[in-house]
Amino acid sequence: MQPERTLLLRRSEIEDVLSLRDCIDAVEEVFRLQGHGKIPSSEILGVKAPNGGLHVKAALLPRSRSYIVAKLNTNFPVNRTQSAKYLARKNSSVATICGCGGQARAQLRAIHSVLALKKIHAFDLNEGAAKNLAVDLSRELKLDIEPTRDLPTAIQKSDVCVTCTTSTEFFVRKEDVASGTFIAAVGADDAHKQEIDPALIATAKVVADSLEQSCTIGDTRHAIGNGLMRKEDVYAELGEIVAGRKSGRTTGGEIFIFDSTGVAMEDAVAAAAVYEKARTAGIGTFFQFAA
Repeated sequence: MQPERTLLLRRSEIEDVLSLRDCIDAVEEVFRLQGHGKIPSSEILGVKAPNGGLHVKAALLPRSRSYIVAKLNTNFPVNRTQSAKYLARKNSSVATICGCGGQARAQLRAIHSVLALKKIHAFDLNEGAAKNLAVDLSRELKLDIEPTRDLPTAIQKSDVCVTCTTSTEFFVRKEDVASGTFIAAVGADDAHKQEIDPALIATAKVVADSLEQSCTIGDTRHAIGNGLMRKEDVYAELGEIVAGRKSGRTTGGEIFIFDSTGVAMEDAVAAAAVYEKARTAGIGTFFQFAA
């Protein structure tokens, strides 16, 4: 049997065929399937290096055909979008974003698609990065985006806080978070990374993209390691909420933290959508690995 050729796509080609809405819908459906137990769990193979590391993730999707996907330096950030849809207050209008690189831009675009945000506080240790994000996205998204150096005050004024940094020490403190806040903790995807005060995690409702990963390499790991909570204290996995097996937000005063370490099924389902759309559109380059 002739093996199927591999399709190589540039970032620009992916952006041409996969809309944000397409990606949101695909990822929401895959979390729903996970919540119903129809997608097996997977583990991370990691290799550490002095200035970074490599994560290899695999996922099995219940589809009529099989896909082998390799994702290199690309982000499909809509799991954070789904968490905001279910865990943030519906009338949320003010957000703080911590870390203003490429990941922050993707997160802000995605969350803005499900929440009617009006005001954004942009914080980064590099003031220039915060200013550039404010200039670029305020025009694109028609939002009031203001760079800030006063992170505690910004968080106190926000309904939503998104953290996407490489920090190894927490900077979102329990005393700065008001009741009803939703926090999407995106940056901690390795055991040495940390963004959220363990005391805050231990007293909030924690939702994980993957329970095992969050307790091993996410911010939740630090709260457990400090003896402030147990693995069993994590409220839910996001898939359970999307599937309706557990409730999302039920009162305005609940503090929710989404501990997002990144799960392979998100990338796999987005890549499968990209592949089918690219084949239909006739874009990309096919090649044979064995040729």
